[in-house]
Amino acid sequence: MKELENVIIYADAQKCLGCHSCELACAVAHGGTGGLVSAVINKQPLHSRTKVVLADGVVMPMQCRQCDNAPCAMVCPTGACRQQDGKVLIEEKNCVGCKLCIMVCPFGAISVRRDGIKDDETSTNQGVALKCDLCTSWCADNNQQQTACVQACPTKAIRLVNMGDYRKALIQARAKELALSHKHMNLTLRK
Repeated sequence: MKELENVIIYADAQKCLGCHSCELACAVAHGGTGGLVSAVINKQPLHSRTKVVLADGVVMPMQCRQCDNAPCAMVCPTGACRQQDGKVLIEEKNCVGCKLCIMVCPFGAISVRRDGIKDDETSTNQGVALKCDLCTSWCADNNQQQTACVQACPTKAIRLVNMGDYRKALIQARAKELALSHKHMNLTLRK
């Protein structure tokens, strides 16, 4: 994947079918080797780091927005959740399952995986936090340029967006709106 700083996965709700292809692709990409068939045969649990949500008649995938000054990274007591190179990452081996990150995430984009946690008398770990990691390892391991969810989306509703480029486009769009509004107001005042 082309390394960009401060990249997010952008989802266009007008194009989303609610087919859940992104969820399945994410779960398979993070489920280990062998793919979907192998996971089913070996009864491996699959966990998607994106969730397709229906709200007020609109269907849209929700994943981590890689926040600047991410609340999850600020509250993590072990440093398992941290910001690095414009991304918010979770170092699973350092996660103690305290769920503080879940409580402060404004998008509800973090979940906890409980399977695979060894229960012994000394274990206090109640799970491991999971969130979109922009398929960093999966892209590197599979020589891919796009995340699994972007590749799987049949309508191209999901894409990677550099926030710097997005902000520039947003400013341009608002400037055009203001210019048109100003032009319309001047024409109205002249009458």
